[in-house]
Amino acid sequence: MNVTIIGCGIAGMVTACYLQKEGYQVTVLEKNGQPGGRARQFSDAGFQFDMGPSWYWMPDVFEAFFADFGKKTTDYYQLVRLDPSYQIYFEGRSVKIPAGEDALCALFEQIEPGAGKQLKKFLSAAKAKYELGMHRFASKPSLHLKEFISFQTLASVGKLQLFTSMEALVNKYFCHPVLRQIMQFPVIFLGAMPKHIPGMYSLMNYADTNLGTWYPLGGMYKIVEAIFELATSLGVTFRFGEDVQKISVAGSLAKYVHTTTQVYETDLVVGAGDYHYMEQLLPAASRQYSQSYWSSRQLAPSCLLYYVGIDKRLPLQHHSLFFDSSFQDHAHALYDHPRWPENPLFYVCAPSVTDPGVAPAGCENLFLLIPVAAGITGDNEALRDRYFQKVLQRLEQATGVSIADHIVYKKSYGISNFTADYHAYKGNAYGLSNTLRQTAFGKPRIKSKKITNLIFAGQLTVPGPGLPPAFLSGKMAAAEVMKQSHLLTKSFQTRKYHTA
Repeated sequence: MNVTIIGCGIAGMVTACYLQKEGYQVTVLEKNGQPGGRARQFSDAGFQFDMGPSWYWMPDVFEAFFADFGKKTTDYYQLVRLDPSYQIYFEGRSVKIPAGEDALCALFEQIEPGAGKQLKKFLSAAKAKYELGMHRFASKPSLHLKEFISFQTLASVGKLQLFTSMEALVNKYFCHPVLRQIMQFPVIFLGAMPKHIPGMYSLMNYADTNLGTWYPLGGMYKIVEAIFELATSLGVTFRFGEDVQKISVAGSLAKYVHTTTQVYETDLVVGAGDYHYMEQLLPAASRQYSQSYWSSRQLAPSCLLYYVGIDKRLPLQHHSLFFDSSFQDHAHALYDHPRWPENPLFYVCAPSVTDPGVAPAGCENLFLLIPVAAGITGDNEALRDRYFQKVLQRLEQATGVSIADHIVYKKSYGISNFTADYHAYKGNAYGLSNTLRQTAFGKPRIKSKKITNLIFAGQLTVPGPGLPPAFLSGKMAAAEVMKQSHLLTKSFQTRKYHTA
């Protein structure tokens, strides 16, 4: 059977690998000129910039994927564990987060007596959530309630603390505001305030502390290159520079995929691009979700990004988080009254601290990220320059060194770019917020209710945004394709028998 996959991000390529391995003939169509989707890379002026994901967490998920093909990550790239994992700048102080539970417990004890023991209890519970959440729940397609109905599954639901917020959970264990912010930091990736994120996601604290923060030498794009190399070796066909314009439907089946240059006849389709856009490719009657549905969804933030080359080295860690402004004010601008934030929190990645090869000798490679509300207007160069000056001044103040006069390269990337490059709904960068009502059955379905041979993958469907979920999404999508192809084959054989 022929399978056409729309989108060459990680989820799309993972789907392709599993299907090609099982004997399907897979073609991946990609709008842009290289694989990776949001995890693309570019080089300029001697600097090598990863354009999107910069955190390597949950290494077991990566290893499990390659193991399914008799491979290891070390066959493709070398990982380095970061220590400190990252540094957080608060108003008037900064804290380096050491690698490993024991070292972090010692730090917590220094800040708040008794907090070290509390952290051990917290992480023990978080470990159980990680094992349940990642190995049992996140790998379910959430198409039928029966997926979760078993004595073992039901008995474990209480441990997930689905109805306790991350804010309430963290506040139960820790009193010091710095510790509370440290523990709530990982849920920033989930796209909502800690008071709206289920306590289940403390599993990310376990991933951060116990499984570690890592970096693949050569850049995060090494992950993309590894999957692409594996897919190519399996026989997957890739077509770059082909933007999909339409999916032709006959009855309840997708029959043809039309790009800017060609038309592909297909047996099954996987929509691994932006889910909202994938549905717009279909006739109106074949779409599952109305515009009012999409308007009612709570989106995770988009981003205003800067790729910056500096002609000297800086006193920075690989990852730095700037919480030196009001978290509440920025959060209100993201979620309550979407607007451009006044004094935003921001994040700086300096991969050249760990990997000097991504910058010219003696130089620093910086990736700056400001979370902004998806869908807001006014994204232009003047605004981007104004925000760059804001964060640059705070970066100089925090590091105590001049930076502005040493900038030799700068490129910005914002909401309009996400829309243009990825057809991203409202210019979103991280999909839907992982609130309780938008978890599992609350996400757009992995399998179309109207088109029998159309499956979805990527950050807007289960399990959600992020690199590890992209691997899980791709594997689930492949499983659904295989299940559906067997049903289609059986149906075809039955019709052929009755016709005869």
